[in-house]
Amino acid sequence: MTDIVLKDADPVLVDRIKRVADARGWTIPRALQYLLEQGLHVYEGDGSVRFENTEVDALQAAIAALEQVPDDPGYAAIGRAHPSDAD
Repeated sequence: MTDIVLKDADPVLVDRIKRVADARGWTIPRALQYLLEQGLHVYEGDGSVRFENTEVDALQAAIAALEQVPDDPGYAAIGRAHPSDAD
């Protein structure tokens, strides 16, 4: 594998990379590799989003909980379009 070297990198950028690495428990080279890969996917138009299994489980649980909110004229209507709004 090719070494990744950043010369004259903006200190703010370096700090952001370090924060990502620290938050994920990665080494700096691993963080750079991941960030480059994900950035290329977005830039090239792939745009696919991949969730960790724990994130998928949390999202599914949140959606299931929201689906159980009773249909009432108050809280449950938040964010819903009314038929008259569709015109």
